[in-house]
Amino acid sequence: MGYKIRSVNLETVCGITSKLPENRRCEAAFAGKSNVGKSSLINALMERKSYARISSQPGKTQTINYYRINEGENREDFAPDCYLVDLPGYGYANASVEVKAKWGKMIERYLHTSGMLKSVFLLVDIRHAPSANDRLMYSWVVESGRVPVIIATKKDKIKRSQLQGALKAIRTGLGASSDTAVIPFSAVTKEGRDEIWQLIAQTVE
Repeated sequence: MGYKIRSVNLETVCGITSKLPENRRCEAAFAGKSNVGKSSLINALMERKSYARISSQPGKTQTINYYRINEGENREDFAPDCYLVDLPGYGYANASVEVKAKWGKMIERYLHTSGMLKSVFLLVDIRHAPSANDRLMYSWVVESGRVPVIIATKKDKIKRSQLQGALKAIRTGLGASSDTAVIPFSAVTKEGRDEIWQLIAQTVE
């Protein structure tokens, strides 16, 4: 497996009223609803089992978490020196309307004001059509001037014969163009990990 990890550091945690950091390295942000497997994906990218906390209570992440990867590293077979930015999970049914609105404002503020944000990955469960919240998140990313990369999580939960139909349903459900990248990912097999890192590395160069 390519893109080795030498170091990981949770460098900054931003709450609703926090000032966003002015980082000097490129940022790759990850967005998705609260039970889509975002922490599992970030842990797989970082080669850590539980660095990004996987909660038994979906929607618990209410902060923007900045993970510095491979600080000072520049070898080709290593993941680039950059930040993986974990955005608050959205769509948690038990959260109050007020809390949901605050999470939304946090995410929008980040998308529109982060100077080093180079790529946005939107996670959607491969087993289900995109939700209204997924479509809203997609439109926020597009309105911020970026083209999101779609990650279809939990690929190991479907049959191989279902894959192409599931990917088409996600692209159609989001209203994404035919050239929008959709990457199947499995936290179990790590399929898709290297493709995600490759896209991040291209933005860092």
